Amino acid sequence: MKKDIALSLHEIGAVKFGEFTLKSGIVSPIYIDLRIIISYPELLKKISNAMADIAKDLEFDVIAGIPYTALPIASAMSVMNDWPMVYARKEVKDYGTKKKIEGVFDEGATALVVDDLITNGASKFETIEPFESSGLKIKDFIILVDREQGGKRLLEEKGYNMHSVIGINELLDILEEEGKLEEGQYQTAKDFIAANQV
Repeated sequence: MKKDIALSLHEIGAVKFGEFTLKSGIVSPIYIDLRIIISYPELLKKISNAMADIAKDLEFDVIAGIPYTALPIASAMSVMNDWPMVYARKEVKDYGTKKKIEGVFDEGATALVVDDLITNGASKFETIEPFESSGLKIKDFIILVDREQGGKRLLEEKGYNMHSVIGINELLDILEEEGKLEEGQYQTAKDFIAANQV
């Protein structure tokens, strides 16, 4: 499953090499652009199944999708497994219901957070704040790709569990073993990850 997903992500151009400034401000030689998976239903299905396999061992009442990239994944997981879903609005409207969270849930219910990518983990706390302030409990995160730059450790230090489908080192190893990388890409990316692990 990991190999299949890694090769598919590379094939559709979701794994890019060059110079990219990440949300954290770090300049990286590798960039994972998961926004495009919505145009590849078979891959979206594979990803959703891989994440659902992890979710089956966890306790939760609803799954919580993070806008925007993880919403299609969470939606697919919800539909394929009959799991109720909620999501946090990026912008709370100042008219209508003015809700921060869309969907139906009971106060005190446990939400399983579904997200596409984690780097150092700092941004995850702002993404889950609306859920927790609306009365949902969060224990677990399922992430598609872990960039292995401290995110898992930070979440665990704050009392959350993090599960990922694939780590960036595994992803690179698969692409290198399958002859998908140009000369220098593998080592440059591996060196960068090693130098920026927290």
